[in-house]
Amino acid sequence: MQRRVSITRVTILLAVLLFVSLARAATDPMIEAYRQPPSLWPMANIDPGVEAAELAPLPSLDSLPEWQQLTPDKVVLGKQLFFERRLSASDQIACASCHDPDLGWADGRRVSIGHNRQQGDMNAPSIINSIFLHEVFWDGRAANLEEQVIASWSNPIEMAGDLEISVEKLSKIDGYSPLFEAAFGDPQITVDRIATSIASFMRSVNMTDTPYDRFLKGDYQALSTEQIRGLHLFRTKARCMNCHHGSLLSDQQYHHLGTSFERVGNFLGRYRITANTGDMGAFRTPALRGISETAPYMHNGFARDLDMLLSLYNIGWWQNAALPDKHLDLPLAQLSSLIQPLELSKDEVADLKAFLLSLTGHLPYMKPPQELP
Repeated sequence: MQRRVSITRVTILLAVLLFVSLARAATDPMIEAYRQPPSLWPMANIDPGVEAAELAPLPSLDSLPEWQQLTPDKVVLGKQLFFERRLSASDQIACASCHDPDLGWADGRRVSIGHNRQQGDMNAPSIINSIFLHEVFWDGRAANLEEQVIASWSNPIEMAGDLEISVEKLSKIDGYSPLFEAAFGDPQITVDRIATSIASFMRSVNMTDTPYDRFLKGDYQALSTEQIRGLHLFRTKARCMNCHHGSLLSDQQYHHLGTSFERVGNFLGRYRITANTGDMGAFRTPALRGISETAPYMHNGFARDLDMLLSLYNIGWWQNAALPDKHLDLPLAQLSSLIQPLELSKDEVADLKAFLLSLTGHLPYMKPPQELP
């Protein structure tokens, strides 16, 4: 009898504690301050000189420039080509080899494996929401997805495809003629048409309905209290909005965070494109939707999971020291001034992680199409 009374008391105590916790959350002024349109949220902490747009839902695809508008026939053809291994020199590697729908449209590797099992020097980013990118690749060397398709297709370490030989291969596959005719008005197969179609398919792989997006649109129960606290940290103490802002959660600019090491993989970053000293070791700020499904992180896959990634930001990364035999003709990469130690508590890191998890909704998934005979 006494044991039953003790269990009952414990149950009542737990219920009271839960009620008090929920009551506090319901009346927490900071939580309530976010359950309204973003224009009414508390002011974000942004460094001087940073032009940060407020967080916002992704724009409608119909609002994009005409040249980016998707046509169903090009998307259908592009999907077939995205999974087409015969575009590669070995007839074994397709775009989907590094951008797998089972792996968040990335490949889950630190760096990708390509032709003849060659190891690349970059982490494969997800193609989700790539329609909104201004420049493509970690160093921005492609102005659009069409350029990126051709660059990866012909790269000797990636697909190693000979473009004209690839066109000849596809021309001998009867199943492609009606698809090209439907997409372009005639059955002619060209390099540009292949690139255009694959880019069109990539632009169709989007995720715009995450818990975070529903919250932004007025469903104020879409985020938990922990996630709202994380959202507040994201905009303030955690300093995330200095680089991850606007509708894409990216400034689409290039920053050095301490992850580039001379003679280790691609350490030049944006410098390879611009030759500007300030771009040494700088890589593009990634968009964050789907982040929980695309580990490892950074341009070289340095951070194996979200916990490691948040720990690195919390300590403020590091400034690389010059090697004793450093290349004299290359500047030393300088840590971005936007990176500072955060001094987040364990609970704050947990809340920030909870918010990041709200950036993943139902990932777009599809089975690979049947290979055309």
